[in-house]
Amino acid sequence: MSTTLQRLADVIEARKLANGGDPQQSYVARLFAKGDDAILKKIGEEATETVMAAKDARVSGDTSGVVYECADLWFHTLVMLAQFDLSPQAVLDELARREGISGIEEKAARKDELRDAQEQHKK
Repeated sequence: MSTTLQRLADVIEARKLANGGDPQQSYVARLFAKGDDAILKKIGEEATETVMAAKDARVSGDTSGVVYECADLWFHTLVMLAQFDLSPQAVLDELARREGISGIEEKAARKDELRDAQEQHKK
């Protein structure tokens, strides 16, 4: 895993309330104190801002806003992962698992699994 991601994940983990994070001193601790909904809302906001920056870049050719907003989105996603006791490595492992698998085939397999589960539930 990127050392930058690991260092950031470590700092975020240290900001958890259970690890002594102080909402008066830390933005991340304040997010943790507000709970899941606040963290998820922030991810939604950052995702929207990332999309808007990409649309602006398409017109202007200046991609600096895309990088800035994507960094915000990734950061808040790391906070969410920590909230659920997940690591960035878990996401990287999932991406590695998917490597070399056709996205079309992977999506079709998920639909087949869902259909099979629904049929089992009906029985």
